[in-house]
Amino acid sequence: MSAYKYIFQPYSSNSKQTCPNCGKPKVFTRYIDVETNEVLAPNVGKCDREDKCGYHYPPKQYFADSGDTTPTTPVYHPPKKTQTPPTYINPAIVEGSFKYFSNNHFVSYLNTLFGVETTNTILKTYPIGTSKHWQGATVFWQVDSLGKVRTGKIMLYNPTTGKRVKEPHNCITWAHSVLKQPDFTLKQCLFGEHLITQYPNKPIAIVESEKTAIIANVYMPNYNWLATGGAQNLTKEMCIPLRGKKIVLFPDVNQHHKWKQTAAGILLPQTQISVSDYLEKNATPRMREQGADLADILIKPDPVAGWALTDYNYPVMWDLNKNIRLTKFCFNLRQGLNF
Repeated sequence: MSAYKYIFQPYSSNSKQTCPNCGKPKVFTRYIDVETNEVLAPNVGKCDREDKCGYHYPPKQYFADSGDTTPTTPVYHPPKKTQTPPTYINPAIVEGSFKYFSNNHFVSYLNTLFGVETTNTILKTYPIGTSKHWQGATVFWQVDSLGKVRTGKIMLYNPTTGKRVKEPHNCITWAHSVLKQPDFTLKQCLFGEHLITQYPNKPIAIVESEKTAIIANVYMPNYNWLATGGAQNLTKEMCIPLRGKKIVLFPDVNQHHKWKQTAAGILLPQTQISVSDYLEKNATPRMREQGADLADILIKPDPVAGWALTDYNYPVMWDLNKNIRLTKFCFNLRQGLNF
């Protein structure tokens, strides 16, 4: 006989119920009486969504709330899974990628937009490497707040347009896969997370794309610009290193509602998280169709030379070292968010 009076209902095809707290179906496990196999009460149990919901109503609390002081045998809780520590990329491999930038299509694009001097500053700020996986490919290394490299995302860009190459196939892969490291445990971090250690007093701005974070940093360097690397990667676990910070999220067009919902579930001590709706309010039908992001608002390319232009139609690179506002958008953004 079991030493426990109540246990979680063993899993079966119909054991998972709708959570009474968050309303999500098939995520709620109820407690049952080990002798009768009967459910104790429909609201006594635990939600699987620990980060986003966290509902847990144990039998002990249930009996206390109902006024029943009859002692019960301790409730059995399944042992928590031990977390496997992440595997890291050898620093020598990362360091070896910081060269051959003349063959790096993304770096060539940055040179055209902002000039060599500003591009060199970017390369000192963000861990951007060159990959031989595809001719001209770029690797965006994910360096955490402790300076350890979790992995690198390898992508190929068009050096003229700055758009990702998706034909004849989507040119995107991972450094740890290319390196074929055995028993690799991947635990991603935000691209640019290393900046919070270098510049701890700066507020945080988060976008989806690594490219967008890099470009936004040129226009508004008073903030640490980080990237999730994917809309689905905005999670509480990824944001834990940012606790205690002021954070503003800049979702891509059409992702505002989803990121706002996600942000509401990221509860960290002394952390302020807001979601900018600037793109959502100002997106044109064409921008919505293309899934535009913040970089599409910031960059006004010269149709002939390709360099980024200010609102007054001269190259942005002329003003980059003068610490002045580059576009009306930057000014409006700062004012609207009270940065």
